[in-house]
Amino acid sequence: MAKYKLEYIWLDGKTPIPELRGKTTLKDFATPPTLADVPLWGFDGSSTMQAEGKSSDCILKPVALYPDAARKSAYLVLSEVMHPDGTPHPSNMRATAPDDPDMWFGFEQEYFLYKDGRPLGFPEAGFPGPQGPYYCGVGYKYMGSVARTIVEEHLDLCLHAGINHEGINAEVAKGQWEFQIFGKGSHKAADDLWIARYLMMRLCEKYEVDVEWHCKPIRGDWNGSGMHTNFSSKYLREVGGKEHFEVLMEAFAKNKEAHIAVYGPDNHLRLTGHHETQSIDRFSYGLSDRGASIRMPVNFIRNGYRGYLEDRRPNSEADPYQIVSQIIKTIESVGEPVLA
Repeated sequence: MAKYKLEYIWLDGKTPIPELRGKTTLKDFATPPTLADVPLWGFDGSSTMQAEGKSSDCILKPVALYPDAARKSAYLVLSEVMHPDGTPHPSNMRATAPDDPDMWFGFEQEYFLYKDGRPLGFPEAGFPGPQGPYYCGVGYKYMGSVARTIVEEHLDLCLHAGINHEGINAEVAKGQWEFQIFGKGSHKAADDLWIARYLMMRLCEKYEVDVEWHCKPIRGDWNGSGMHTNFSSKYLREVGGKEHFEVLMEAFAKNKEAHIAVYGPDNHLRLTGHHETQSIDRFSYGLSDRGASIRMPVNFIRNGYRGYLEDRRPNSEADPYQIVSQIIKTIESVGEPVLA
């Protein structure tokens, strides 16, 4: 038997966007544990805005297991929050996402790295040079000294954990970066995204750097941070068609407010119609149009209106479980046929 460190990770009751929590237990296993081997655990919900002190016990139900390269003999245990009777806690947004293995999702997570209250590379007073050279840039004068080190180390931690990264890049504003995660099914990409956020925040502790997830931390002529969400149903991938696409877009337009409600706080600061966004009070779609609400990839029409679509409205701080739930709900509202 050997001892393994199990870091249970969950989302607290903070609104409108929960924050990550985690604590470690040690368990003995004869072989490296699987998800089925990891037990339920509990925590004090009165300290996480999820219970009152007079009835404070909440339950952690493991839902995904990730190897943790930053610690020896260690795993990250992503957990849902449950009531003691086994029912999902109201803060448990993962439980609201329908279990649809045929849905595919990809998240483009943008964020800023901050030091001493300002983005990395910003001077103590004023601003650096204007946007232009930072996107996918290279060199100390554009990237600084520690940002790429953090980004590369984070990528390795995620890959070791089995997170399905699709890529990384420096973004438009100085100190701003992005990573992309893809997953098949309703939960995989969202699960991986929360763990990737956790790994980034924990890694930055070592470098005394903060991660700023807010969608518009710098006012003025600087890009905000989004979490563009790529999605496709089985029908959209395999059948598609212009008529189906237009019906789907009508449903997205009709449900515009419901989507914006779960696409992250303060999105009015980001969705202005500038800096590669559509205005928050409008809905539009277009081929290769990064100023639209929904972007069709360049070959989407050429492929018979088949493939995936990019919803550019979710912001960097949004809860991916709530995004997934709303997109599936809108797709289901058009009555897609079930394909074998």
